[in-house]
Amino acid sequence: MTFELASVLVLLIISLALFVLGKPRMDVVAVLLVIAMPFTGLISVSEALKGFSDPSVILIAALFVVGEALVRTGVTQWIGDQLSLRSGGSEAKMLVLLMLFAAGLSAFMSSTGVVAIFIPIVLSAARKVHIPPNRLMMSLSIAALISGMLTLVATPPNMVLNAELIRQGYDGFGFFDFSLFGVPVLVFAILYMLFMRRFLGPGKQASTSASLRPRFRDLLERFGLADRIARIAIPAASNITGHRLDELGLFGRDGVAIFALERRRRHGREFLLPQAHEQIVANDRLIVILSSPSFDLDGYIALHDLQRCASFENSTPLPNRDVGLVEAMVPPNSPLVGKSPVEANLRTISELSVLGICRSQQPVTGDVANTQLKAGDTLLLSGPWRTIQRLQEHRRDLVLLELPEEAEEYVPERKRAKTAIAVLAAMVLAMTFGVLPNAQIALITCIALGVFGCIDLPSAYRAINWQTLVLIAGMIPFALALERAGGVDLAAATVLDTFGESAPRVVLGTLFLVTMTLSLFMSNTATAVLMGPIALAIAKGMDASPEPFMMCVALAASTAFMTPVASPVNLLVLSPGGYRFVDFLKIGTPLALFTLLVAVGLLPIVYDF
Repeated sequence: MTFELASVLVLLIISLALFVLGKPRMDVVAVLLVIAMPFTGLISVSEALKGFSDPSVILIAALFVVGEALVRTGVTQWIGDQLSLRSGGSEAKMLVLLMLFAAGLSAFMSSTGVVAIFIPIVLSAARKVHIPPNRLMMSLSIAALISGMLTLVATPPNMVLNAELIRQGYDGFGFFDFSLFGVPVLVFAILYMLFMRRFLGPGKQASTSASLRPRFRDLLERFGLADRIARIAIPAASNITGHRLDELGLFGRDGVAIFALERRRRHGREFLLPQAHEQIVANDRLIVILSSPSFDLDGYIALHDLQRCASFENSTPLPNRDVGLVEAMVPPNSPLVGKSPVEANLRTISELSVLGICRSQQPVTGDVANTQLKAGDTLLLSGPWRTIQRLQEHRRDLVLLELPEEAEEYVPERKRAKTAIAVLAAMVLAMTFGVLPNAQIALITCIALGVFGCIDLPSAYRAINWQTLVLIAGMIPFALALERAGGVDLAAATVLDTFGESAPRVVLGTLFLVTMTLSLFMSNTATAVLMGPIALAIAKGMDASPEPFMMCVALAASTAFMTPVASPVNLLVLSPGGYRFVDFLKIGTPLALFTLLVAVGLLPIVYDF
């Protein structure tokens, strides 16, 4: 073994270990690789940075923008509405439609983004027909993963492998070449989940409310806050009349959160956002929520000559026009993980107050403001509706789970939805017939969406998942270094020496299993970058066409059904579905084996060896 190969393998082992540990983040590991690889002498600094200009990186960035345009124009919300409307109260029908809609939409935009969009839709639809959410959530994640087997642009591994084929002088894959394998897997998965959903357990029964969405009061009860909401009247004789909210000793104080300010107007009473500079006038009322039982609200009332109003009953109105209330989840890799709401400075930065936290479906008691957040925690947030709607554009920090019934009048603007659909259809047709290179088509699509007002420039930049792009750009030159050091040829020779005399299906099966196993512990994109050159070398050693081997790697990279950590898609549904690790194992393993059978069964038929 040469020194160059040994150094590259050491970097590979260290990278795999860091990917599994999850610290530092995967994109940081990729940047460290970019820095380290020139020291091996195998690639130059310019070659180490070449991944950032790779066509697949540009294509993926553009598709993030296309997906965001579908969200902003209300196309995705319309699909969710159709799911609830057309299911007709049938759990089986809802499951089938959910998997078809999720897979179809994920075939053209980020599967992680689609799942984040569909989680509140599924929760609301399940509540309406009294279905436990855990009987639907895993179907959502499975359909989103299978979407990677439907189109060329459905998942980054497909685009990375296609770019490698083109770089080696081959034609590459067609836009719908993946569907020959993905459609049978999707059909089987739907039938499979119709049968297996009963083994996921009854879970926590959905609300019996006939409303599609919960109301404010339902959210407060879910977080154990219904009995800790109070209304305080401020009479003219109070010593705080005329003072600003931030002078009360309540605003921003640990243990209590001001939900809204209620003020008498000529036409009645209205609710105002609790701005720090807002001045208190006589007969105002404060609606507060005690996030810590230790706060002595009665003592505070007596000290300042205030009055506690009658307790909230079901008929008591809660603020809804200017003040929003929403449930959101802390996703994996969120910058909020490990920080408390106070440390994250949420109120100052985003105008959102954390009223409550649920962990493992149980309300967190004690001082919520100083509780360190974990991935999967659900937060009850209050703030302006405009800020809450912006959360739908920033799904990396928080993922909306429940938009309450009071939010229905704030649905996205739909007047450009037809335009967005038309532009998307034009992109698909252009890619299908190869009018221009895919990256160029995607960039033209982004420009068209901007010109027609489907997305603005700041939203386009925010939509791009830079972590994914940096990861891909950093791993591409690593594959080049591995190839130059002889690692690719060594891996291919090992496979050929062991299985070279066997039937092609045995080699394909081995390649599939290795790729799938690696994808369980590290990013499937990074796996595709590493396994693509090995698949090409195996094809060359067998004097066979490279397409079936590269397609095998692509299909295996999308088979991340068996563990919750195998894909961000699985992690997103883990908490809303109330799943355990073993649930993914028992549901995902048979489905992964079926995908393996489809791959090794159809690849030799579809492609000539």
